Amino acid sequence: MKYPSMQRKSLWLAIGMAFVLSYWPNPVQAQVEGANGSQQTLSTPSLENIVQYALQNQPGIQQSVLDERITEDQVRSKLADWYPQINFNYNYQHNFVIQTSIIGGNPVKLGVNNVSATQFTLSQQLFNRDVFLANRTKSDVLLRARQNTSNNKIDLTANVSKAFYDVLSTTEQINVATEDIRRLERSLQDAENQYKAGITDKIDFKRATISLNNTKANKKSNEEMLKAKVAYLKSLIGYPDDQPLSIAYDTLQMERELYLDTTRVPAYADRIEYQILETQKRLAEANLQYNKWSYLPTVSINGAYNLNFQNNQFSELYNKNYPQSYGLLTVSLPLFQGGKRKANISQAQWQVKRADWDLVNLKNNIRSEYATALATYQSNLTNLLAQKENVELAKEVYEIVQLQYRSGIKAYLEVVTSETDLRLARINYYNALYDVLASKIDVQRTLGQLNNPE
Repeated sequence: MKYPSMQRKSLWLAIGMAFVLSYWPNPVQAQVEGANGSQQTLSTPSLENIVQYALQNQPGIQQSVLDERITEDQVRSKLADWYPQINFNYNYQHNFVIQTSIIGGNPVKLGVNNVSATQFTLSQQLFNRDVFLANRTKSDVLLRARQNTSNNKIDLTANVSKAFYDVLSTTEQINVATEDIRRLERSLQDAENQYKAGITDKIDFKRATISLNNTKANKKSNEEMLKAKVAYLKSLIGYPDDQPLSIAYDTLQMERELYLDTTRVPAYADRIEYQILETQKRLAEANLQYNKWSYLPTVSINGAYNLNFQNNQFSELYNKNYPQSYGLLTVSLPLFQGGKRKANISQAQWQVKRADWDLVNLKNNIRSEYATALATYQSNLTNLLAQKENVELAKEVYEIVQLQYRSGIKAYLEVVTSETDLRLARINYYNALYDVLASKIDVQRTLGQLNNPE
């Protein structure tokens, strides 16, 4: 008896639907901005804006964010094994020569010319330690990826801040040199006028020229150095190389932000490194449990529904179906593996103990880092206060000596000396300011105050 054509159409429709569902794409697709996408420039490149720009455009941070997404998909892939697995198979076989067997002394052909089968299978894991591990550690695995991004952000924030202060220090040294050049040019004019008037000899005039040339050379050197430091800052934050970057800052505001609470003590849990080690320890404990589960069986159920078609004529192959179905429970338990499971458990236990010692070692390092950073900060702050006072004293001395020289009381050598003292005092002040700001960053980092920058 032949099945109606509608049944054959339904069969092919089922095959087609199974094929489409197997390859249907996920409707939720991650949208990632291309690495060569257009980049914005900064209209007000203050330290805060530069740090924010770096967090959004620095390639290393973007790679960490992508690593988070990769980890999320990896976790989904592992957990997918916990769901029922449904598959579809189709095959067609044409026998050119049918197998012959001897039955009762007579040759009998076993089979037909055309054979086809479709199969729907289902499998479900009831107990599988790999899936249990993925389900148990998914939160910590995702947390570890986020912590890695936070750690990179903290490193970037500290490095960008220090690079910004380095550019600031060099910029201020150029400004100091510019003011010095104006003063030296006036001094040179005074020395030249006094020489022409016969009041002094050429020595004062030549000394003024030497000082002016040295200051101009120093300014030029700093200008070239500034280009390199700005280029480094650009590369650090992912800024377009062909766009200018002139930092914006308020020296008085920076001076007000110099101070911090030196009575605080490090809280280990505030450090991202400590949080990472705690997460790693939990993962190590989960791995220990995973290895203990190796003594338990793996249990799964499987089932299949087969549609079998056989006919000597291909045109009538799918007219008659000989179905078959079955269910299967599988319990798999390795009985002896040469001590492998015991060794794996022992190894996992040692890894947990090592994680404990990693935490102890980090605590010791944090205490040492904080003591060093705090001592450096306090030393630099003391030096800054001294240099600030020196600038006021050197400025006062220079103005007095300049007036005395113009009145003929002091020699020009004292003018040169006082001007040199003023220039060095101002340069030392800005260097000290940079050192304090940089060391403050180190203290904040050891205290965990740079965590999770946004």
